[in-house]
Amino acid sequence: MSKNEEIEEIEELEETTEETVEEISVEETLKKELSEMEDKFLRAQAEIVNMRNRHNKEREDSAKYRAQNLAKDLLTALDNLDRALEIETNDEHGESMKKGIEMVREGMLHAFKEAGVEEIDSLGQTFDPNKHQAVQTIPLSEGQESDEIVQVLQKGYILHDRILRPAMVIVAQ
Repeated sequence: MSKNEEIEEIEELEETTEETVEEISVEETLKKELSEMEDKFLRAQAEIVNMRNRHNKEREDSAKYRAQNLAKDLLTALDNLDRALEIETNDEHGESMKKGIEMVREGMLHAFKEAGVEEIDSLGQTFDPNKHQAVQTIPLSEGQESDEIVQVLQKGYILHDRILRPAMVIVAQ
């Protein structure tokens, strides 16, 4: 083999090596880009799942608490019906009016219950600032415990787990 032939052979080997190195570089680059794209794709899929879950939760909450504003507005009317029932009557006409008011009140309570609105049980319970609003305190009497609710001035209501209106109460201290 002559020198020229050896040089040509070395040059061919160098070219083949360079081509192989270039192919490996391109292949590695493509693999790296593919890996990055797969990562982006998986992240995008996870974000879509999270958005869907948030949307479903918001829809469930909206459906669960849809009666909140209406119930708040009707609580004043219910209070007025309760006040009307406290009026003493001594004639038949007054008693029939009272009976009608009682029927309307019972209908409202039934509708509230169907919507998930319930009265907060307060009388005789321990004062809870999350459910009650103390308007006045009185000294302890016999048989009473500290922080016991002794009188309810205005009933409180709760919708599922949300307080619509705290009960206004008098607390023994």
